[in-house]
Amino acid sequence: MKEKYDVIGMSCSACSAHIDKAIRHLDGVVDVNVNLLSNSMVVEYDEDQLNQASIIQAVENAGYKAALENNSVTSKQQEENVDHKKRSLILSFVFLIPLFYISMGHMMGAPLPSLLTDHENMMVFALTQLFLTLPIMYINRGYFQRGFQALLHKSPNMDTLIAMGSSAAAIYSIYAIFMMGYDLGHGDMSGAHQYMMQLYFESAGMILTLISLGKYLESRSKKKTTQAIEKLMNLMPSVATILVDGQEKVVDIQDVKIGDIVVVKSGQSIPVDGVIVKGQTSIDESMITGESLPVDKGFHDQVIGATMNVDGYIHVQATHTSGDTTLSQIIALVEDASSSKAPIAKLADQISGIFVPIVMSISLLTFIAWMTLGGQTFHFALTCAIAVLVISCPCALGLATPTAIMVGTGKGAQLGILIKSAENLELLSKAKSIVLDKTGTMTKGKPQVTEVYPIDIDKTDLLKIAGSLESASQHPIAKAIVSYIQSQNIDFQTIENFEMLQGKGLKGKQNEHIFLSGNQRLMEENQVDLSDVHQLASELAMAGKTPLYYARDGMIIGLIVVSDVLKETTKEAIQQLKHKGLSIYMLTGDNALTAKAIGKQLDIEVIAEVLPQDKEKHIRDLQSKGERVIMVGDGINDAPALMRADIGIAMTSGTDIAMDSADIVLMKNDLQDVVNAIDLSHAVIKNIKENLFWAFFYNVIGIPIAAGVFYPFLGWLLDPMFGAAAMSLSSVFVVSNALRLRFFKPKTKREKTEEKMMKKKMNIEGMMCAHCQAHVEKALNGIDGVKAEVDLKNNCAYLELSQDVAEATLTKAVEDAGYTVKGFE
Repeated sequence: MKEKYDVIGMSCSACSAHIDKAIRHLDGVVDVNVNLLSNSMVVEYDEDQLNQASIIQAVENAGYKAALENNSVTSKQQEENVDHKKRSLILSFVFLIPLFYISMGHMMGAPLPSLLTDHENMMVFALTQLFLTLPIMYINRGYFQRGFQALLHKSPNMDTLIAMGSSAAAIYSIYAIFMMGYDLGHGDMSGAHQYMMQLYFESAGMILTLISLGKYLESRSKKKTTQAIEKLMNLMPSVATILVDGQEKVVDIQDVKIGDIVVVKSGQSIPVDGVIVKGQTSIDESMITGESLPVDKGFHDQVIGATMNVDGYIHVQATHTSGDTTLSQIIALVEDASSSKAPIAKLADQISGIFVPIVMSISLLTFIAWMTLGGQTFHFALTCAIAVLVISCPCALGLATPTAIMVGTGKGAQLGILIKSAENLELLSKAKSIVLDKTGTMTKGKPQVTEVYPIDIDKTDLLKIAGSLESASQHPIAKAIVSYIQSQNIDFQTIENFEMLQGKGLKGKQNEHIFLSGNQRLMEENQVDLSDVHQLASELAMAGKTPLYYARDGMIIGLIVVSDVLKETTKEAIQQLKHKGLSIYMLTGDNALTAKAIGKQLDIEVIAEVLPQDKEKHIRDLQSKGERVIMVGDGINDAPALMRADIGIAMTSGTDIAMDSADIVLMKNDLQDVVNAIDLSHAVIKNIKENLFWAFFYNVIGIPIAAGVFYPFLGWLLDPMFGAAAMSLSSVFVVSNALRLRFFKPKTKREKTEEKMMKKKMNIEGMMCAHCQAHVEKALNGIDGVKAEVDLKNNCAYLELSQDVAEATLTKAVEDAGYTVKGFE
């Protein structure tokens, strides 16, 4: 059982580490993942040993609150939380500004009211600061409530540090007021003045206000990290129009059941996944697949819920309910990935669990050291101790990983790249080998009949036999052959005793004859003599075509040639994968010659004639050599290999996502997205490393400065106010850095083409006038991929080539127009 909970009360990574520890100690817990960014927790546990109530109780015993996830409530709470922080911040500044002016203004030459100046008004000066500080402390009382409660539960967190720092400043200041009163009462004006100069009210107020400012900016930034998921959620229509007894009826989206006929008009969103049963249209699937161009759809084509019906009136039979659509699966997958942790985050988690107690210890030691060994005043020692408390930043540590993961996986979803977990994202960036399935992955997956070779039989009779056999199979090649035969208006009969021989072909009986259809291995196993067609088959295979053999009663009767062409983006994607240093293998069930023809074309290593059940073994063989392997397949036939690989990438149509077998799912069948996924993984991991470096570096440098380590040598001393500001800004910096991932742009084939736009200068002789210029421009611009601008004055033409055009072709076009080419630059 795996469940997700909303957790209330977490403020830093120490909180998440404490909750993680509390849950892991429960009997029956398999795994737990606490996410500070989303204030959530995913628990996987054995239902026989543990239940929801015990999990929630364990969280409460740790000093926090938990409840089963409620997305609508969580989203509303997030909105309210940001608004509450904004109101609290504004109120805090209302009191802080006059407090800061009164306490610090005179140091900068600013005038103060006479009521607050001179020795006789010292108590008024002090009490005014006190009564301006108390509202700030009340407005931000949550830090004290959470901080001291966490301390009582022996799990101090960031709130504890803030509460202790501001409390120490305020309590010492109140003590100073009492001492001022005492000295004034005893006529000791000098002593009273000295205590007046040691008031820390502005520090207490400033610490709380600046931390609140940081928390407000952080909460706003956090909200942006979840925008990708929110946008996906907002795509789903709230109502649907269904046919009931032939009449249109508008119902709530949750009331649509499998089998209902949904009416979708032009300009409307499709409510649920389904199949078109009437009409044809163009569908904008960009929000799901990332593909910008609308896709034409007709009878029996599948459609995805939340995509836009651009132009057309259709009836869609629902195949999924609203809670089980592709969009719902995507949202769940992105949320799961956002809640997960990459292995790189383990160090931060380990440090977070002990970070706050260590900081408190350093603060205490700092105070003791300056009081005893440093020979400094109480005022100096307290300043350093408070500065240590408020500058330390467990928050930045806790946010370093989840922010980058959430923004990165959300960006991936926008691009049609669905990543299951942070661990998969990190492994993807470290992979050194990639294994590619051929059909549907590298090729279009829609083979076509290109040639038919009958042997001692009429072509029509061969096609009738082929149609009878292949019509009983659902294999893509079988479908291509049947489609071809039907286009020839040839009828065929039903086959008897049909048998599918996996990885080899088909077998059946008709009119007392035994027919075979399949590859060379099937023919050889059934002792079919192939000597007459051996040369032909070899030539076809070398050309990258798949010859399918047909035999009747053990005698060869013909070949039907089927070809599956490479996708437009395959070659470019392979080149990019090579540039990344990946070893590339093509794994296919095709015969070796056919596979090697494609391998030679792409210059990659080929593993051919592999049965589906053996693909997993080849992945294991590569792993045994110490290689971290990516497997890319269709997610269904390749499931064992996808599971075995370090990273399994499924390429799907977007409606039958192989969630169980694949670690990453590509919503459109484009190998270029494998490159984009790898680039995205590198960008996210780099971002995490930057965040972790900043968080660690900040604390390693900031705490010693705050403690006054450099004061004896360099005179560096940090005011607690600046420490509080730096602490807040460190968290904001980490979240802002993660938000840069929203601007990640994949290098698509189109962008690559634009980058490779070639420019040439052609020198031309013989042009005399504007008519000559027009003739040359017309000749050159008539060539595909050429954009020409002719300069009559300098006797040349400036060319932009969007594709590789031979200079001989350019020269011939100009010379055919009656001019002479003198060369290229």
